[in-house]
Amino acid sequence: METRRRETIRSSVAVFSPSPLLTITIEPGVNEIPDIHLHAGGQGFWVARMVARLAVPVTLCAPFGDDTGRVVRALIDAEGVTVRAIAVQAPNGAYVHDRRSGARVVVAETPSGELDRHEVDDLYDATLVAGLAAGVMVLTGPAHPGTVPVELYRRLVVDLRANGCQVLADLSGDALDAALAGGIDLLKISHEELLAGGYASADDPGSLLAGIDRLREAGVRHVVVTRAAAPALARINDTPYEIVVPSLEPADYRGSGDSFTAGLATGLARRLDLEATLRLAAAAGALNVTRHGLGTGRRADIEELSHHVAVRRLDGETP
Repeated sequence: METRRRETIRSSVAVFSPSPLLTITIEPGVNEIPDIHLHAGGQGFWVARMVARLAVPVTLCAPFGDDTGRVVRALIDAEGVTVRAIAVQAPNGAYVHDRRSGARVVVAETPSGELDRHEVDDLYDATLVAGLAAGVMVLTGPAHPGTVPVELYRRLVVDLRANGCQVLADLSGDALDAALAGGIDLLKISHEELLAGGYASADDPGSLLAGIDRLREAGVRHVVVTRAAAPALARINDTPYEIVVPSLEPADYRGSGDSFTAGLATGLARRLDLEATLRLAAAAGALNVTRHGLGTGRRADIEELSHHVAVRRLDGETP
C-alpha cells in the first residue's frame, strides 16, 4: 500500500466527517427504569474513535451547528479525538433508538442540515489543511444526502494526493463516484455496496474480484471488500488476497466496517507492511462485532487478535 509520496507521510490520521450525529439510545435498566444514553455518532466519528483507541493521533474535520451540534461536539471531545470544527447554522442530525425489547426500534430521526457555500468552503479548507498535516486522510460519507456537494469529494482527493497525502475512502453511491474521478489510494467497500453500485454481478469471490478490477479501472489503486462474516477480499496492486478472521459469535454487526477502515488508516499511519495492515484492520472489525458500541475495542485485544488473522494470496504465490 505504499505510494511514491511516502516520504511526506506523518504518523497521524485526519477524518473527513460531513455529518456527525447525536445518538440517543434507550436501554433496559434496573426495576423497569430505562437507561438513556447520549453518544456521538456517524461514520466519520466511529472511524476516528477507533483510530484513537489504536493510539494513533486523529483529527476529525466536521461541521457543528445548533443544539445538537453543541452536544455532539462536547461528546466527541471526551473521546480523545481532536476536533477541527466548523461552526454552521444548520443543526446536526440526531436519532432516538429504543433497544428495551432487544431489537433496535427507531423512535425518531432527523437529518443533518445542508451547509451553505461559505460553510462548505470553510469545511473544505479545514479538511485540506488537516489532511496535509496528518499525511493520511479518511473520507467518509454523509449520513444523509445533500449535506455537502458531492463534488467536494473529487476536489479533496485531487488536492490531497497532489500534495503528498494518502487518501483512504470508505464511500458508496454518488460520493464514491465523485472521489473516483479524482483517484483514490485505497478504498474500503462492502460487498453489498459493490453490488449496489453495479461493479459486481454476484457475491461470489470471482464476481467480487472482477468488481474490484472495475473499481481500479475507474480510479482506485488498492481495494478491500468486506463481506460481513465471510472472508474479506482485497487486491493490492495486481495481487488478490483473502483475509480470514477467527469465527466469532456477533453481538452487533453495526460498526464493524468502520472499525475495519480505522485499522487500515492506522496501518498506513504507522507505516506497517501490507500483511500487518490487513491483519490489524480485520481484527478491529472482527472484535467490534462482539461488542455493543460502534467503533470500540481495546488496542491490546485488537493487536492480539490480529495474530490470529490469516492473509492469503489467491494467485497461488507465497506472500
